[in-house]
Amino acid sequence: MARAPLLQLSGISLTFGGDPVFDRLDLVVQPGDRVALVGRNGSGKSTLLKVMAGLVEPDAGTRVVPPGVTVGYMEQDPDLSAYATLGDYAAATLAEGEEYRVAMAAEGLKFDPETPVASASGGERRRAALARLMAEAPELMLLDEPTNHLDIQAIEWLEAELRGTRTAFVLISHDRAFLRALSRATLWIDRGQVRRRESGFDGFEDWRETIWAEEDEARHKLDRKIKAEAKWAVEGISARRKRNQGRVRALAALRDERAGQIRRQGTAAMALEGGPVSGKKVIEAKGISQSFGDRVILQEFDLRVLRGDRVAFVGPNGVGKTTLLKILTGEMMPDQGEVKLGTALEIAVFDQARARLDTDATLWENLAGDPLLSVSGNSDQVMVRGVPRHVVGYLKDFLFTEAQARAPVRSLSGGEKARLLLAKLMAKPSNLMILDEPTNDLDVETLDLLQDLLGDYDGTVLLVSHDRDFIDRVATATVAMEGDGVVGFYPGGWSDYVDQRPERAETVATRPKAAARAVSAPTLAAPTRADAPKPAASTLTFTERKRLEALPDLIAKLEAEITKLGELLATPDLFTREPVKFRKATGMLAERQQAQAAAEAEWLDLAERDGA
Repeated sequence: MARAPLLQLSGISLTFGGDPVFDRLDLVVQPGDRVALVGRNGSGKSTLLKVMAGLVEPDAGTRVVPPGVTVGYMEQDPDLSAYATLGDYAAATLAEGEEYRVAMAAEGLKFDPETPVASASGGERRRAALARLMAEAPELMLLDEPTNHLDIQAIEWLEAELRGTRTAFVLISHDRAFLRALSRATLWIDRGQVRRRESGFDGFEDWRETIWAEEDEARHKLDRKIKAEAKWAVEGISARRKRNQGRVRALAALRDERAGQIRRQGTAAMALEGGPVSGKKVIEAKGISQSFGDRVILQEFDLRVLRGDRVAFVGPNGVGKTTLLKILTGEMMPDQGEVKLGTALEIAVFDQARARLDTDATLWENLAGDPLLSVSGNSDQVMVRGVPRHVVGYLKDFLFTEAQARAPVRSLSGGEKARLLLAKLMAKPSNLMILDEPTNDLDVETLDLLQDLLGDYDGTVLLVSHDRDFIDRVATATVAMEGDGVVGFYPGGWSDYVDQRPERAETVATRPKAAARAVSAPTLAAPTRADAPKPAASTLTFTERKRLEALPDLIAKLEAEITKLGELLATPDLFTREPVKFRKATGMLAERQQAQAAAEAEWLDLAERDGA
């Protein structure tokens, strides 16, 4: 006997004063369903989850939940203002004596229920909301980005709990590995339409591309038919006095159909450009140690990062990954040891707190008001990798509309804030990129593009992430911070770390803690300090030494010419007024930029050989 559905949406339509978010949507969730809800940022995923939870009232349609069925919802930004501690909030809906459920969830999700709400971080608040939902154990769980702000160990705990539950769930997540492990069906929101596939996320991208290819073919056929009918309507007049009015009306209907088709949102036109070529050695850390009171972050840690490396830093929340990044980039001094940075470094930073965004200012002001991006005397333009661009045109590259450009940053979703921060970061040439939790809130398509850009990036990447799939796709080496100063180095990404870790963990477990720390300290493709060779004496010839001395003047001259050409190309209407001059200046700019890059690379090579 078939069981009744847990939730049914029929004919749901919803607008927020503009284009419809959903139009006549039908959706059923059955007992035992494990559904991945996917779609672009801003497509309506969170809104649909709120409709399913009964928190958003649609303009039309019905929501039916059978009597006795409970639906639980985990939101991204829970309101805890009425509670003293995180535990009070998490246990608020439980019967007396069931508080142990919160304690069990809190242990797995790694937060202290006694933490006062007033001092809790955003991540701790989200973990409390997730613990509350897990403790309630409803028949249907609706999870909105549950892995955000969880470290990998907590994600794996949550993954095991959801895999073992009989509860049905619908979840939104950017974490591919999480979706692949848990989903048995996929809901895809695309331009107000929701499609369901009775298979997990693993084959989603192929399914999406197939649907888009079929859609493009149907659109192409429709365009050809409209063109043929329009030709008949115009040219047929000379052959007859009276046109077939039914055919004319059919042509109008075809045109209406074509006009009513909603265009797919394109992929963000993101681009990364390397700055001046850095020295071969980017970072060299020797014997660095760091503690905060009794808490040991690092102990006798050595690390060498070479140009082109992609190093991922993993470990539990609070273990000190961001602290290590600050030490390695010179933002913070270690208690002991030394860090040497390479030559000609241009650093770009993507911070997980989005602190480099002024949330009260508009998107326009965040870009044009940045002194590193602003064009002197022109508040409408920003300098993008050496070329002036209009603010709105550049924001459109990152899928923002003109209306959004004049809205405050606080009105953006998490994914949109991440895209804006990427726009700021990618406008400046760099050769060392620091990415601290870049994947939070980004949709699958943007993650794909970011991964491809990092693959082609000429510089060096230091990455902190809890997204296992993203680490596997990007990292060439993984530094694992286990806690208590224990640090391990593993070639490859997350999967390589997992494959190599068990043997190392057994070795560490059988040794005293101090010895374990020493064994775990990596020397990333570098000799230890005791074995390190002394710097070689200069081997430059007389001609090479003269060239080394002359190159700075040549680089300065090229830089001045590049600046002048950039100012010329920024002249309004130059392209339409003097197209020949514009093309010539563009070509000269490209030539001088190439010459400058070559001269800088030559200088760095000679300087390193000279022992500089």
